[in-house]
Amino acid sequence: GVPGGGPIVQHLTLWLGFLGALAAAREGRLLNLATTEYLREGGRTRRVLAVVAGTVGAAVAALLAVACWQLVRAERESGAEIALGIPVWVGQAVMPFALAGVALRLAWRADARWSGRLAAAVGLALGLGLAFAPGAIEGAPVWIGVVAVIVGTLAGGPLFAALGGVALWLFMVDGTPIAAVPADAYRLAVHPTLPSIPLFTLAGYFLAEGKSAARLLELFRALVGWLPGGSAIVVVVLCAFFTTFTGGSGVTILALGVLLHQALVADGYRERFSLGLVTSSGSLGLLFPPAVPLIFYGIVANAPIPELFRGGLIPGLVAVAATAAFGVIEGRRTAARQAFSPARLGRALAAAKWELSLPVLIVTLLFSGWATVVEAAAAAALWAAVVQVAIHREVPVRRVPGVLLDATILVGGVLLILCAALGLTSWLVDAQVPLHLLDWAQANLASKWAFLLALNLLLILVGCLMDIFSAIAVVVPLIAPLGAAFGIDPIHLGIVFIANLELGFLTPPVGINLFLASYRFEKPILTVTRSVAPFLALRAAVVLLITYVPFLTLALLDR
Repeated sequence: GVPGGGPIVQHLTLWLGFLGALAAAREGRLLNLATTEYLREGGRTRRVLAVVAGTVGAAVAALLAVACWQLVRAERESGAEIALGIPVWVGQAVMPFALAGVALRLAWRADARWSGRLAAAVGLALGLGLAFAPGAIEGAPVWIGVVAVIVGTLAGGPLFAALGGVALWLFMVDGTPIAAVPADAYRLAVHPTLPSIPLFTLAGYFLAEGKSAARLLELFRALVGWLPGGSAIVVVVLCAFFTTFTGGSGVTILALGVLLHQALVADGYRERFSLGLVTSSGSLGLLFPPAVPLIFYGIVANAPIPELFRGGLIPGLVAVAATAAFGVIEGRRTAARQAFSPARLGRALAAAKWELSLPVLIVTLLFSGWATVVEAAAAAALWAAVVQVAIHREVPVRRVPGVLLDATILVGGVLLILCAALGLTSWLVDAQVPLHLLDWAQANLASKWAFLLALNLLLILVGCLMDIFSAIAVVVPLIAPLGAAFGIDPIHLGIVFIANLELGFLTPPVGINLFLASYRFEKPILTVTRSVAPFLALRAAVVLLITYVPFLTLALLDR
């Protein structure tokens, strides 16, 4: 390879991510809790909350921009190089530039009126003032900043501002330089495996852009639609497939939810059951390779990613099989059955052969040792583009930049959250929170089985309150030492972690998939919650099985 090619690619990923975050801010697509979506468009309450969210978000982004500028200045003085004579500070320069742009965009988008924008601009100026005079709040009560950030987040502010704002406030109260926040984020951003995340995301976006979902739906219906509950099996498998490649259950619900829900109802399934099955199936697939959360868990926990991929296969299949079996039981009672047609199956296989080749390519490259995770991701992205642009010709060449931009915006929004979350994690580690947790656990939990039960409850709560990437960045460094102390295999711990978060996404009252389904299907949140209840109980049983039967995770590993 090119001398220094690895570090250069890693820094290009850093540039891509932060420019994607800037594009997300411009488009109003920074990830947030969407707490104001149900308020009347243009109403006074929604407008006031938008101004509050924009004010807090702009203040935090301005603080982070100054913190990144301080980091860049320090690196410039050190004279360190990336490779080929390129200074490190050049690679880092995108961080303050992009965050300054994000701050300005948040202030501008806070309101359509100048009065609201002016209020947000005051917040931006306040953030700059605190950045250049951090001693002004040294020793101040912690709750002041934390409450302000929580209010801004609940008003609809971006999630990165919640995590980054708390981290910055804690560091300033302690008298620690705020450059500590982006310093940890930078170490993540140049991790050798990180470029695989945007590449796998891009592959998923190319798949979602064309008619791959329709072809796969037809294939699975031809293959198993004749079975009792065949349509339910189709929905479960298709959701797992797309969630694996898009890296997020919410994307699957938003992209395929209506199509799959209508297909189930048309085949005779009850409305409530169909709604619950699609919503719950949206979180399947995060345990299969090459799911991005598994990659990120490996990066944060310093666990071998190929082993995480192998460890997740059987637990993932168990979750899929259990959900599909529930659908079969329902289908035997209510759904119409289709006649099996070999000719139809042959046509469907021929039509979907290129989509089926993608997971085969990825699994072969990863498990054969022929390619690294990044190389496999690059091959997947290239192959998905070739299939959709050159073979199926469903994505015009002129649309390719738009697909790249959409993927970059998602990656940028996620990377911004991760960087902010790592800043908070850094403070927690400095405050010796993991050591205190370890002391408490060893004093109060009698065995590793009790620890695993407590961990399950904690992670379900975390899954309700945090997106999966923030949860990994903040919580994994805290629980990894606990798992090691109780003798839990690190790969088993990782699979238990992801499985519990999948469950948390469905847990009322604030599981994120419940809100996404309510929005996508235009149903009250209570209706969605009732429809998901039996699936929630089923998934809880599966999580307990994965937790207390480590063999499911470790069977394919060299242990």
